[in-house]
Amino acid sequence: MALTEIIVKYNGDIFSVANIFNSYAEILSPNYAILSIDTNQIVQLYSFPEIEDIELPKKLYLGATDLTSSCILSVQNPYSYNLNGSGTIIGIIDSGIDYTHIDFRNADSSTRILYLWDQTIEGSPPVNFNEGTEYTQFQINSALQSDDPFSIVPSNDFNGHGTAVAGIAAGNHGVAFNADLIIVKVGRNSGDFFAQSTDIMRAVRYIISRSRELQKPVAVNMSFGMNSGSHTGGSLFEEYLSEIAAEWKNVLVIPTGNEGGAGHHFNGFLKSNQIKEIEFFTASGITDFYLSLWKNFADTFAVELIFPNGISSGVINIENRLKTVRVDNMTLTVIYGQPTRYSAQQEIYFNISANENYIRSGLWKLRIIPSTIVDGEINIWMPTIEEVTAKTYFADPSVYNTMTLPSTAHKVIRVSGYNDKIGNIAEFSGNGIPDTSLIPDIAAPAINVISARSGGGYDYFTGTSFAAPFVTGSAALMMQWGIVNGNSPFLYGERIRAFLRLGARRSDGIIYPNQTFGYGTLCLSNSVSYMERYQWGGFELV
Repeated sequence: MALTEIIVKYNGDIFSVANIFNSYAEILSPNYAILSIDTNQIVQLYSFPEIEDIELPKKLYLGATDLTSSCILSVQNPYSYNLNGSGTIIGIIDSGIDYTHIDFRNADSSTRILYLWDQTIEGSPPVNFNEGTEYTQFQINSALQSDDPFSIVPSNDFNGHGTAVAGIAAGNHGVAFNADLIIVKVGRNSGDFFAQSTDIMRAVRYIISRSRELQKPVAVNMSFGMNSGSHTGGSLFEEYLSEIAAEWKNVLVIPTGNEGGAGHHFNGFLKSNQIKEIEFFTASGITDFYLSLWKNFADTFAVELIFPNGISSGVINIENRLKTVRVDNMTLTVIYGQPTRYSAQQEIYFNISANENYIRSGLWKLRIIPSTIVDGEINIWMPTIEEVTAKTYFADPSVYNTMTLPSTAHKVIRVSGYNDKIGNIAEFSGNGIPDTSLIPDIAAPAINVISARSGGGYDYFTGTSFAAPFVTGSAALMMQWGIVNGNSPFLYGERIRAFLRLGARRSDGIIYPNQTFGYGTLCLSNSVSYMERYQWGGFELV
């Protein structure tokens, strides 16, 4: 029996529903849970009044220090604000961490990591969780005193991504160099380079729960991204992040992704009774590929996919709802979705998978055959560059609306990437939509950033994944100033976001906010200075 994890928004007794399916309800919050049920039983969930909405988990892929340009050194200075992260927690959800690296140790060589939950190692999971193994600070310190540390705590960062991210945010040479760390290595085994959205949801809940127990504010970094979704913040995954962002004293920081110049987004408009043909190319060596098409539910049209060998899928319309077509060694599945309680849009999802070897590379054509067009706008996304490389792209792409999920969630801090050496936005940095609220909040250094390398030493890293931890560490310093030092007890969540925007450095001749830089580039000293201005006589002006 093939079990599938399902994200559910529920009310009432979710455990009774789980029992009917011989499943277990993993509670994430009073409104969200994860069920693992037989794939063939998913449709039955709709019949239960306790189930308000369901969503299949999606895969999120890892997006591949200059403290001076971000105005961080000045606030770290002992003769200035003397901010170093003391009394705060940095949460890193990523590919793990090389806990033996000197960058994450105190002067006495003990670890600064409070907890390390490795979801890929079966053993002793944290309380209220079913998978992985949790290692405590005591266990990590015992490992560090051993000649063979990985025989005691066998968790490692084989990818190196998480170690670099943690080094920027909270390494001994990073932003919040005295903050405590809680690390979650997400995935299912040590070879994974991606995580499911359900893994991320568990990790966020875990970090915030641990921080609440320790009564310390926490800044959480999630350097992951995906393209499968409407990019409007309306998925259950994004709604959950928006909800949990209001719990405890936390800040959620997410990069906008590396899709800005990838050619993986198409935006166009339809006219009634006028066929539209959209061309795209796929690289060789791909085993799985998708198109996620979003449209106004009021518009109706059929679709037809032309494979690189010229064979047609045939015309597929909404009456089919779910259609499977086999061509050569490939299987095409087309699903017409429905609007949800959060969005009036409709998704048409195309999945192409190779039954053996790889899907055909070359030129594909998607034909859209309109029937009734009221609005006419369509948006289509294909997988991220980490999944399908830069050789897979639309022939006529749009550079806008290329922020990856879950940076499109509400109440999270969205970080784009720029080249702090010359001041321009990074070509790969995900862009928002001009003249809307769906734009980055702030830009941070993203090219040739120096950070800790898994296995020891330091290296250069490039990508918005490495811009986000500058902001995560900065948020921790702000919470130290406000909460730990008693200057502003409510300085977390949206207030952090607001002061980061206010203090951002802006260049003459550029209109802000915009779809690339957002409100400007990170300048922490400005933000802290503005926070002081909102203090009067020892009382916070609210």
